[in-house]
Amino acid sequence: MEKEKVVLAYSGGLDTSYCVKYLSEELGLEVYTALADTGGFTPEELKLTEEKAYALGAKKHVTLDVTAAYYEKSIKYMIFGNVLRNHTYPISVSSERTFQALAIVQYANEIGADYVAHGSTGAGNDQVRFDLCFQVFAPQIKIITPTRDLKLSREEEINYLKKHGVEYDWSKMEYSINKGIWGTSVGGKETLHSATNLPESAYPSQLAKAGDEPLEITFEKGEITAVNGTPVTGVKAIQAIEAIAAPWAIGRDTHVGDTIVGIKGRVGFEAAAPLVILKAHELLEKHTLTKWQQYWKEQLGNWYGMFLHEAMYSEPVMRDIEHFLDNSQRNVSGKVFIRLKPYHFDLIGIESEHDLMNSGFAEYGEMNNAWTADDVKGFTKMMAMPLKIYNAVNHDL
Repeated sequence: MEKEKVVLAYSGGLDTSYCVKYLSEELGLEVYTALADTGGFTPEELKLTEEKAYALGAKKHVTLDVTAAYYEKSIKYMIFGNVLRNHTYPISVSSERTFQALAIVQYANEIGADYVAHGSTGAGNDQVRFDLCFQVFAPQIKIITPTRDLKLSREEEINYLKKHGVEYDWSKMEYSINKGIWGTSVGGKETLHSATNLPESAYPSQLAKAGDEPLEITFEKGEITAVNGTPVTGVKAIQAIEAIAAPWAIGRDTHVGDTIVGIKGRVGFEAAAPLVILKAHELLEKHTLTKWQQYWKEQLGNWYGMFLHEAMYSEPVMRDIEHFLDNSQRNVSGKVFIRLKPYHFDLIGIESEHDLMNSGFAEYGEMNNAWTADDVKGFTKMMAMPLKIYNAVNHDL
């Protein structure tokens, strides 16, 4: 009889390596491994991952490059919205999972798969992100999740693989690392507890520079068009900034937040380019947008980031928010000057023809040209009126 097909969302890590063996050996399925690349792998790493998949018993392995779509449909709007979850985390893994799941679904439909599978545990967010996307866009395909359903520990997965003759350098699997164009998450025993943090050695990028280094980013309508004067856009712009900033060990932190499944969670991350880009873009907006544009962008940016995190990318309101964010960027053009240092960076300033500080009306704290002292006295008197009425009646203070 012809074996049933399963498409496994495969990364080459411990959980998905276990899944390849389990799906083929225990369930007798024909395993098709699919790595949905969001910009986190080098060509050499992709080749090694493919070789590992075949060595584990995959019938066929494919790499699905979704980096460009991920930028155009998500990263661009996270930059426009200055999205940092809990003011800390650039929503790297959270946002890329949706685009990986969509690519897996499309591939599963193309080959007529009977099942889709992923290696998410039962205690995290990714299980919901993958499941939700699979259910919405491939309701006819059944979902298999061995790591979650069997409640497996990392030690149990390693022992199973050893039993089946699989030998890796298991010490390299001490930390769970998910790398993408918009940042790298790092999970380990330290992030499971509130009082401990990741050691220096856990981060993929190590400090390699000393002193300081200038960086100039040029934006046109909210998108990067040049780095240090060299024209570059989109994914390549992010990669260029990452190459410059990562050796300074910039963008490290630990995100603490509420998971989709209701518990608190911690994860370490490094995101040199995302943090530099978001803060540079935000500074340019402070100069080029009105206070109410900034206010409503912050509200909608927070909602947009929350919905991305909660696997709600396909909710139609997301397209509405994207239209708002697009329109808000029409004057967000100019250069931002940054200075990189070990473990941090300074925002120096901006140049823009849309800089609202250059209106000529006044210089803050120095000189006013557009109003008189009497204008301010009358203005202040009218502003004070509702406060005077309330306090005359209620005597709260």
